Amino acid sequence: MVDALGNPLAFFLTGGQAHDLQGADVLLPQVKADIGLADKAFDVDERVIDPLLAAGKIPVIPPKSSRKMPRDFDREMYKARHLIENFVCKLKQFRAIATRYDKTARNFLAGIHLAASAILLN
Repeated sequence: MVDALGNPLAFFLTGGQAHDLQGADVLLPQVKADIGLADKAFDVDERVIDPLLAAGKIPVIPPKSSRKMPRDFDREMYKARHLIENFVCKLKQFRAIATRYDKTARNFLAGIHLAASAILLN
């Protein structure tokens, strides 16, 4: 999770085969922003959109093409989602993170925190 400037706020490490929604279940309650930007993978009413709306937040998530009742979303606001992707690209500039040298999840997550700290300080 990153803020409006693309600075890291929180991380949740899941298995490589896990869907992104597992991380969303953990990170969504921590969201303090009024607007939540995410990609189509998070277009799930009961797990993402409804909790955001119940908390008084605005979800900016494009609807999946398979959705029977397409929702509207702010296309201009969605353009800011590139900040999330930019942070991931900056994180992957650290070779140990990109190639996952660490064998344990604890060490890998520590490396992510260290790399994110370096990115935040620059």
